[in-house]
Amino acid sequence: MEDLKIFCENDGQYHNVRLGTPLSELSEQICSTVFDEKTGTELPVLAALVDHQLKELEFKAVVSHQVEFIGYSHPDGRRTYVRSLCFVLQNAVRELYPGKVLAIEYSLPSGLYCEIRSPKAMEDGHPDVCYVTDNEIEVLKSRMQELIDADLPFHKYKMNFDEAGRIFMDNGQPDKAELLKSIGKFTYSIYTLDGQKDTFYGPLAPSTGYLKVFDLIGFSNGFCLQYPAEGNVSRIMPMKRQSKIAATLKEYSDWCSIMGVRGAGILNKTISEGRAVQLINIAEALHERKYADIADQIYARRDKIKIVFIAGPSSSGKTSSSKRLAIQCKVLGMNPKVIELDNYFVDREKTPKDENGEYDFEALGAMDLDFLSSQLNALLSGERVELPRFNFKEGKRQFDGEFMQLAENDILIMEGIHALNPAMTPAVDNSRIFRVYVSALTSLALDENNNISTSDNRLLRRMIRDNRTRGISPEGTIMRWHSVRRGENRNIFPFQENADAVFNSAMIFELPMLKYYAEPLLRRIPPHSPAYTEAIRLLKFLEYVVPLSPDEIAAIPPTSIMREFIGGQSL
Repeated sequence: MEDLKIFCENDGQYHNVRLGTPLSELSEQICSTVFDEKTGTELPVLAALVDHQLKELEFKAVVSHQVEFIGYSHPDGRRTYVRSLCFVLQNAVRELYPGKVLAIEYSLPSGLYCEIRSPKAMEDGHPDVCYVTDNEIEVLKSRMQELIDADLPFHKYKMNFDEAGRIFMDNGQPDKAELLKSIGKFTYSIYTLDGQKDTFYGPLAPSTGYLKVFDLIGFSNGFCLQYPAEGNVSRIMPMKRQSKIAATLKEYSDWCSIMGVRGAGILNKTISEGRAVQLINIAEALHERKYADIADQIYARRDKIKIVFIAGPSSSGKTSSSKRLAIQCKVLGMNPKVIELDNYFVDREKTPKDENGEYDFEALGAMDLDFLSSQLNALLSGERVELPRFNFKEGKRQFDGEFMQLAENDILIMEGIHALNPAMTPAVDNSRIFRVYVSALTSLALDENNNISTSDNRLLRRMIRDNRTRGISPEGTIMRWHSVRRGENRNIFPFQENADAVFNSAMIFELPMLKYYAEPLLRRIPPHSPAYTEAIRLLKFLEYVVPLSPDEIAAIPPTSIMREFIGGQSL
């Protein structure tokens, strides 16, 4: 039989293999584990990148390839682990709750929020949640552990549209069947586990035995599926019960159900039937109502509140939110004034450095906290202060004769990554400050048991804006994203619950809009680029979304938060 040459990036060597050799066999011969630099341990191989595209280890080589075997330390390895764990959970739910459906709703800070529901109620848009007790969660977890201990294999099959659709309807998954119908594929990839059939839109681990670390924790009406921490595969992520964020996600999920758009398939159908503009108008009205509600909260405490801090992760729409909130405050008779927190950086030579010896501009120590507090206290006392301006080119603070003094109806609005961290203004009276957290907390799902990543949503936003306003290539945005996320995990996410109000900047029509702009950008990234693997993953994800047309995009109002990313904003 003809031999193929496979270049393995793990050992940097070429290997001769037989035509049709599965990657699992090659992994056993070359490297059954990969080294995790963070923990200094060897991790089992979960999947492989074949010519920079993610494949399961069942994949058979029929031409020469470049292959990299990956474990949990790789982002795609983690996604493979989580998808596989979700399948195990689903099998356990189907066995213990006949006639019910597992609904994986959205990401929590500590895992995935799940509910067990009636499939008929889900189809009607009014979820009938089957509340599970702590004892029942333990039984569910025990069954999952039995499936894992049995080391059952995952297998992939290709089947035609009609056959796959029948499987999903029989599973009580009409949203998944609608998604399949809306994307118009002739064949579909289906995975099996212990006789059960489903899909999770990506490769799975070789078998259940690889999924040794997990937990189920009761949360709200359902439970949280937990998986290993990013830096340590031997332990689960610590449980963080961030009730404000969870409540905001739940609110958005309920709103999607009320609108009858529970998943991407229904969204695709809505757009294909020409109802996109109606959806845009309703979503924008919801945003306006939320801004007005936050302004009402501030107004109700106007005898005390003089400062509004706004924080949120990258591409959450903080700038637009600041402007629209200011407008709503003006409607109520308040007079918003804006101070840029970036002007309170310390001089460049005083900026702390990171572990690589480079300036860490996102560290709290990069700000002159004493000077900031002194100016805020002076303003709160009715004094007139000269505002600084930071010269980023010279790395120095300057004063250009701009003064500010707060009148009775004036209110300060300040936006920055540390705005929810009480350590930023420890010397300022906390009762005078109202804190707002802004983020794109989408809880629209692909289908019943596949949620959409809020991080992916923000990455697409940033890619489009970076390319349009800063001349940064899509490759550049992707390569910077890990550093951006690391800064968010350190400086923003730990302080979310300090917010007095949470504004969800996600839009129900957002992904179809983002696809129109992002797809051409992602296709520019060449195969030899280190960003190619991520570009391919995002393109595959966008295959499940029907894009908006230019005419429909033109219907997005100039005050929309989406205009911050695609242009045409009038704020």
